[in-house]
Amino acid sequence: MKNYTKAIKNTIKILSGISGTGLGKTKKVVISGSASLQDDMNKWAEYWNGLDGYLVTALPKTIPKENFDSSYQNLHKKFFVKITEADILFIANEDKNNIIGYIGAGTFAEMAFGVAQNLLYNKKIKIILAKMPSENVQCFDEAVLWKRLGWIHETKTIKI
Repeated sequence: MKNYTKAIKNTIKILSGISGTGLGKTKKVVISGSASLQDDMNKWAEYWNGLDGYLVTALPKTIPKENFDSSYQNLHKKFFVKITEADILFIANEDKNNIIGYIGAGTFAEMAFGVAQNLLYNKKIKIILAKMPSENVQCFDEAVLWKRLGWIHETKTIKI
């Protein structure tokens, strides 16, 4: 794993609303992204867990085909509960199928759920995109609008 600079760590602290002093409380991070990109999701989990004051509490996992139908509902329910408990919802929208900043239907649903928690229940979940999606991602217009409204944030400084 790469050795990350203080500047990148400070960017994460600023985006997640943590000042440089008095961190005290561990920030709970939920990572959302394509479960088919398991290696990338694990790298992001390692990255966040490597930062002082952060703990990844949930990330996408591949569901084995033999118990897909029986596991799907329960795993999704648990994942959405983790989002309601999160301080940070990190959208690890890696490139996929030659699409820059891919956000699939499931990841968009999780991001929209985080936005809804903030709007309806006054939660303070900081929603951070790894990068802005390309224009050919179906939710591109929403991402642009939500970023402009301050509902989601982007960081271009994190590289894994």
